[in-house]
Amino acid sequence: MELVGARGRGGGGPMTSSTTASWTGVAADHLFGLHTLPYGVFTDTRAPQPRIGVAVGEAILDLTAASAALRPEHAALFGGGTLDAFLAAGRARWTTIRATLRRWLADERYAEVLAPLLVPAADATMRLPFTVADYVDFYSSEQHATNAAQILRPGQPALPANWRHLPLGYHGRAGTVVISGTPVRRPSGQRRLPEGTVTFGPSTALDFEAEVGFVVGTPSVLGQPVALSGFADHVFGVCLVNDWSARDIQFWESIPLGPLLGKSFATSISPWVVPLDALNAARVRPPVRDPRPLPYLDDTGIEPWGLDITLQVRLNGTLISRPPLRTMYWTAAQQLAHLTSNGACLRTGDLFASGTVSGVAADERGSLLELSWNGAAPLTLADGSTRGFLTDGDEISITATAPGPEGTLLGLGEVRGRISPP
Repeated sequence: MELVGARGRGGGGPMTSSTTASWTGVAADHLFGLHTLPYGVFTDTRAPQPRIGVAVGEAILDLTAASAALRPEHAALFGGGTLDAFLAAGRARWTTIRATLRRWLADERYAEVLAPLLVPAADATMRLPFTVADYVDFYSSEQHATNAAQILRPGQPALPANWRHLPLGYHGRAGTVVISGTPVRRPSGQRRLPEGTVTFGPSTALDFEAEVGFVVGTPSVLGQPVALSGFADHVFGVCLVNDWSARDIQFWESIPLGPLLGKSFATSISPWVVPLDALNAARVRPPVRDPRPLPYLDDTGIEPWGLDITLQVRLNGTLISRPPLRTMYWTAAQQLAHLTSNGACLRTGDLFASGTVSGVAADERGSLLELSWNGAAPLTLADGSTRGFLTDGDEISITATAPGPEGTLLGLGEVRGRISPP
């Protein structure tokens, strides 16, 4: 296990190269360099109102003020205190504004105007970046599904009969999606004890799930499915997700309709939304599907939307897992196509998550359910303590990186949460 020391506020600490590509001094290979430029919402002591920001190294560019000064025709997109208007503006605007930002930050002629608008990230408080409209979570890691089946249903088929035919998911609670750093109160609910007694009380099997979230910008029309080819027209970018799970509550309530109270108490997201345009170098072909998906899910022969994102999960500072998103059986494009295949419409601010990301190796599992094998094989942390599930005071931190252009790495920031008593 790795004991983690001090970490950058956004998970974007500088790398070894001193090469710069910006008058700001940020290194070209910084995780939050000009190849990343994620969007978020922040406040600081200079101004109490929420503003739109763009992460640039260890600083945040106040995009609300910058657009008012340099591109007033775009100022309305960044003046509302959330990303909502910008998300709704659509693919052409997203691409144009990203190119404009890169030009501003690379060309010294803009330094006089923009330098005073760079806020140290350490001085900022991050806010929920967009209004969450709907929240859907999927179940798309074959290894996670297999591990869960072996733990909970030994001797039975590892995957449900429908699992290889469609991306399974559940509709979550948008109102309990919270920004990274928000304390997570241990939930109470109904559960069945091993001897069969049914009781109500605080969960004793509180867990995390390491996931990647996809943020919808452009809405769709009710009754009109979104094809695989429409993914990038509707999805603006990605964030990190911790889908907190009370396993004892979840397992008792989940037959036959699926999770409710075991999931709905909190879902944490990272403060930075990385645009899809930053992830071109991270695109990979997903695993071979067998059987071949039905036509509306079949991405054979088209540019795939698998993503080579590697997550890092830390429990109280100890690195406990490195789940790889590239191994996911179903891609986000297939998830979106299936989500809308019955005519369900998208709204600006919809969030859908990959589902728990787990790889084949023991140190690639994306939940304590798998890492401790439902508590039967507790983890040992750097301080010598052990965990089957989370205890009060525990903090989970999830960070992630992905390949960027010209051999760089880009960062997705951090989502963290500490468990507080019931």
